[in-house]
Amino acid sequence: MNKTLNNLRFTVKPSISEGERALELARTIGVHPLTYQELPFDPEYSIYAGRLTPEKLSNATAEEMYWKVRRELIFRHTGEHPYEISGPDALKLLQKIFPRDISKVKKGRCSYQFACYHDGGMITDGILLRINDNTYWFAQADGDMFSWYKAQAEGLNVKIVDPNVWVSQIQGPRSMELLDILTKTNISSNWKYFDCKEVNISGEKIIISRSGFSNELGWEIYFRQENDIEKLGDLILKEGSKMGMIITATPVFRCRRIEAGLLSAGQDFTNKTDPFSVGLGKFVDLEKDNFIGKEALKNSNKKCRTWGLRVEKGTAMKGKNLKINGKIVGEITSSTWSPYQVCGVGIVRMQNNNMGPGTVVDVNCTNGKIQKGELCELPMYDPNGDIVRGKNKEIPNKPNPWSGIKK
Repeated sequence: MNKTLNNLRFTVKPSISEGERALELARTIGVHPLTYQELPFDPEYSIYAGRLTPEKLSNATAEEMYWKVRRELIFRHTGEHPYEISGPDALKLLQKIFPRDISKVKKGRCSYQFACYHDGGMITDGILLRINDNTYWFAQADGDMFSWYKAQAEGLNVKIVDPNVWVSQIQGPRSMELLDILTKTNISSNWKYFDCKEVNISGEKIIISRSGFSNELGWEIYFRQENDIEKLGDLILKEGSKMGMIITATPVFRCRRIEAGLLSAGQDFTNKTDPFSVGLGKFVDLEKDNFIGKEALKNSNKKCRTWGLRVEKGTAMKGKNLKINGKIVGEITSSTWSPYQVCGVGIVRMQNNNMGPGTVVDVNCTNGKIQKGELCELPMYDPNGDIVRGKNKEIPNKPNPWSGIKK
């Protein structure tokens, strides 16, 4: 952490010293212990789940970062925030919190989860890791789950703590090769998608999971306080750099996760959307015992209103910028340019469920022009997730342009 605090510069109070400013930042906002690796690249940060996350780095453009994760290897320090739920009633609490059956998550496995309010509106999502029989970590996206756990835990023998764990992601076609080098094993040969386990890297016991936010082959590493985080981080960067790895920011994931249909908390779903409306209904088990939001979800409209969007010759502007015959018909919740499909891509939420894939719309774009766009299924390609599971090892050496709207 010292390497980071000694170099961060920001404005809090003009009357205090630079060192005091750094300490004040550390007290109020979580700073990833490996943030010092980003500082040489003029970083710009936002706050995510109470932690800093890099929005921009000068070492590569968004397009260069995209091709790195698709063709080689990237290293990103995330803002995801793991909380620990443990004790004899840990499972009972989690069954109450989440709409999926947590009893199916075995030790050494992960599971995608999200939580809802009583009215079915969504709080946030993340990855649940079962560390031991009665110990779980939920590495959450942006949102306040800690208070929610505490509010729902009355009368239960459960402990809810912030273990001060930090998450970094190693993603790309060469990620498993790097993992084998770091662990000096062939762990990747029998390590399944969404497995998690403790491994030894340079004498350090470290928890890793085969997951990520790119839908490319990859893994995540969970740095605990007992780890020598700087030693591990520098080793990963050193060995990865030999294979073409670079440090990246948010743009490395934006396009790839849009193409893969991975939703961003607070953007693609909010407390005003339920899981069915955003295409996540398959993760709701209405047959399990009562969980928060069950009654509302039982009575909700089960049809999806959230789809992908491809745009000709432009990048969609976020907001209510989808129109048909001059009338607003939907909202763009995420958007960017796809170097692979050579078109604008986005995630949209339509005002009603009568408009789906194949619907042609007018799109207000970031260049001030109105372009034609077409709704599509999510994911936009690789529908079975063969890339992230390592079944499809083909590396895209050139773009595969979208054919465009059929006139």
